[in-house]
Amino acid sequence: MDFEKNVFINCPFDNAYKPILKSIYFCLTYLGYNPLLSETKNSAESRISNIQILIEKAKFSIHDISRMQASKKNELARFNMPFELGMDIGCKRFGNQIYKDKSFLIFDKEHYRYQKALSDISGNDIQIHKDIPEKALRHVRNWIFKQNNKKIDSANRIWNSFNQFNGDFYLILQSDELSQEDVDEMPWEEHRNYILQWMEGRKKFNN
Repeated sequence: MDFEKNVFINCPFDNAYKPILKSIYFCLTYLGYNPLLSETKNSAESRISNIQILIEKAKFSIHDISRMQASKKNELARFNMPFELGMDIGCKRFGNQIYKDKSFLIFDKEHYRYQKALSDISGNDIQIHKDIPEKALRHVRNWIFKQNNKKIDSANRIWNSFNQFNGDFYLILQSDELSQEDVDEMPWEEHRNYILQWMEGRKKFNN
């Protein structure tokens, strides 16, 4: 994969977050980028080693720190996402020349919430998605535009395409005899293949 087109996504994987992740993943794929998520491919590999490899592979990163709180009473808060953000910042600062141009999009769900737990990033431009997939998609699209300053499809068009894909995906699943469990546990790279196949089909249909 191309370093210039790779985007490492550091985010929660809970079911409540999945609609946001799907919108981000679709937007990046639609715009010709390669989303990279930490998925176990080899049980002999540690998760942290895999994340380090993805950080090294990607010029761009999306870090969502919106789950920096305990989900239950007397439960400790989870800081995996801020930790991975710190590793990425370290890569940009201390890595060789190719990493100096790394670019980050940092998400939270509420304004100024992160300052209570991670005040060191207060100088960064944190984008707020309010747990709304369309807002997350719009922020991703606008961030990608700023990287190249070239004309790309509007957030509204990409959002409409995302919804069209979701509608068509239901029919594709039936055609491929995929169960709900197949869908829920589908590797993200396979999900990306479905998006790319759908986009190619739409392109041929429109031509």
